[in-house]
Amino acid sequence: MSERLLGLLAEFADAEQLRGAVLRARHERYADVEAYSPYPVDGLTEAMDIGRAHLPFWMLLGAIGGGGFTYWLEWYSAAIDYPINVGGRPAFSWPAFLPPALEMTLLWAVLAGLLAMLIGNRLPRVHHPLFSVRTFDRASSDRFFLLLRTADPRFEPRRALEFLRTLSPLSISEVME
Repeated sequence: MSERLLGLLAEFADAEQLRGAVLRARHERYADVEAYSPYPVDGLTEAMDIGRAHLPFWMLLGAIGGGGFTYWLEWYSAAIDYPINVGGRPAFSWPAFLPPALEMTLLWAVLAGLLAMLIGNRLPRVHHPLFSVRTFDRASSDRFFLLLRTADPRFEPRRALEFLRTLSPLSISEVME
């Protein structure tokens, strides 16, 4: 199996260098940029210009679908498919069907949100190619990393390498898939 380039990874010594590098990468119109830091960095999220999450939409869709289907299923089974006359009560008594519909609304909202989060984060992924880079293990302790991915339409290996060199990183590594 032949490996292909996932991107170029630049290592920085401090958070301000990383934030500045992200700002410069955005200024150079790189869209597919990832930053790795051992702790939250003030202004990094704004510098990366991360868009709004689509999680609330998928949770709303799951809630409407789950609650609506449960309520419809209760109505269909009680009023249409198998109506039972118990003491002259109506076959369809809507207040009795609200608690299960509410519970299924919450359950399906959570399940849809969990699924959307996993897909959005490209999980589950047991091994990420970044783990093969020798210096990347320091991303959880004292180093800061910027990844320019080849999926970016602006990415051209030689030009990206020259751009990263202008940022004065400690090291630049190729990340292979």
